[in-house]
Amino acid sequence: MSGSTDMVRRRARVALAVLACIVGLPAAAADASHDVLAAVDAYATRQADVGQQLWAQPELGYLETRSSALLQDELRKAGFRIEAGVAGMPTAFVARYGKRGNGPVIALLAEMDALPGMSQAALPTRSPIAGQDAGQACGHNLFGAAVVGAAQAVARWLAASGHDGEVRVYGTPAEEGGSGKVYMTRAGLFNDVDVALHWHPAAANSAAQGTSLANISGKFRFKGIAAHAALAPDRGRSALDGVEALNHMANMMREHVPDGTRIHYVISNGGAAPNVVPDAAEAYYYVRHVDPAVVRDVIDRLQLAARGAAMGTGTEVVFEPTGGVYSLLPNDALGRVMQASLQQVGGVIYDAADTAFATQLQQTLQQRPALAAAATLEPYRDDQAGGASTDVGDVSWNVPTVGLSTATWVPGTPAHSWQAVAASGAPIGTKGALTAAKVLALTTVALLQSPQTVTAAKNEFAQRRGAQFRYVPLLDRTAPPLDYRVRAKDQAGTAPLNPAAPSPSTAPGRSP
Repeated sequence: MSGSTDMVRRRARVALAVLACIVGLPAAAADASHDVLAAVDAYATRQADVGQQLWAQPELGYLETRSSALLQDELRKAGFRIEAGVAGMPTAFVARYGKRGNGPVIALLAEMDALPGMSQAALPTRSPIAGQDAGQACGHNLFGAAVVGAAQAVARWLAASGHDGEVRVYGTPAEEGGSGKVYMTRAGLFNDVDVALHWHPAAANSAAQGTSLANISGKFRFKGIAAHAALAPDRGRSALDGVEALNHMANMMREHVPDGTRIHYVISNGGAAPNVVPDAAEAYYYVRHVDPAVVRDVIDRLQLAARGAAMGTGTEVVFEPTGGVYSLLPNDALGRVMQASLQQVGGVIYDAADTAFATQLQQTLQQRPALAAAATLEPYRDDQAGGASTDVGDVSWNVPTVGLSTATWVPGTPAHSWQAVAASGAPIGTKGALTAAKVLALTTVALLQSPQTVTAAKNEFAQRRGAQFRYVPLLDRTAPPLDYRVRAKDQAGTAPLNPAAPSPSTAPGRSP
């Protein structure tokens, strides 16, 4: 639990006045937060169970069959109407509760996918789980569970109060490189949404709003000619040579790209045996920058380099885009409401067992902030620069969006690490997720009661986005890559390489 109920109530006496002032609520209306917090607390044990089930059965992007079904079942029990398999993704869903009337539609985004190669027990030492490859290294088990915890509390409040408005949960698969939310955005599933809320597991508590990095990802697949590497190497053409030539050129390119550009790759298929000239090989690339135009330019240059690598090695190459996301568009009007809710709830309080776990785990970290950081709140700001990428970015350029992070991990823990997996399956993670559920529920109810705040958020959204903005997705493919987490086979010919891709001179969605 993130502090005792009494502690939360004491904080509420001060924070409710602040929240009422920010969103323009009368004090009596703001008192609805007491009921919402009680509903989150009543569901806390079940929320922890849901988070643990998602953690114990980590499923990769677009393969979250059991995870999605579990979240849907919980929402269905809470009275939500479920639409499953939306936007061409079997594990994506939209769950709705309430009546629109004159009230807004508030969306809560729920992620659930795990990461490959991150198996780890809920222990403070490196302990992979035998027979398991994936792990919740970004804490999406907590993400999905806490959103359900918040949504069911809001639904209870809507039912009891008779208030107009609708709360929705968007089950969003494949955030990790699969761009699931982009397909949902393209399909128009957010067209009638007034505000979208999200949160993310982290090593600190913060409602600061800011940007992230736009990102395009994809797989370069080379096709060669197999031959005996010793008896007949002249008859072979190595697809692996094509991959290595591309990678070499990409590394030389790093000197000649705009500051802040990130280029990552892995060789996801390098052949099967050294004595066989590989006839198939694959490199999986990510390109990131805060400006989507830079991302487009660099990925186009990589495609030209891949063409050159194929020509130089006597091979063929195709490029399959797997993901593409915008940077986050912040919203200060919403951020201040989220900050007030976070101040009301407070940080994550460790007990003796949590402290012992965290102390031991911190010995494996390079950075070791004081454990008390889990109980504190980061200062609010609306211009924070982020180094990660998320498909929430595309939502944020179509709907006013606000986010939150809470201390589900031991202070000093980086995302996508075994330490994050361990904490996401431990009581520390459960407590941080409960904090998130409370903040999300409070913020949702505050917005449902304050049309003027929703209007202010929409006005700010329009100003930040610009009058000439037109949403053009960075994701350049028609259907979701439902098998992108499956080890790639030779799929030459599935997606033609653009041999002369133009370099954009203006940001996507903006006129020259």
